[in-house]
Amino acid sequence: METFVLKEEYIQLDKLLKALKVVSSGGMAHLLVDDGMVKVNGFFEKRRRAKIRVGDIVEISGMKIGVIAEKDLGD
Repeated sequence: METFVLKEEYIQLDKLLKALKVVSSGGMAHLLVDDGMVKVNGFFEKRRRAKIRVGDIVEISGMKIGVIAEKDLGD
């Protein structure tokens, strides 16, 4: 499972997909969500701008991404 380090309280799902380079544009991220290809914590997510927080797991195309807090990285 890959990880994404969250530096703020949350990140919007479409922005997360762009930050991970799963898609190259927000429009492509919206299409993936609209087509039911993205799961958050095991459930299909239909909200393009769902707030993804520490502890959430996002799944797309067989890839799982765990969201961790920056403070959890250690030194």
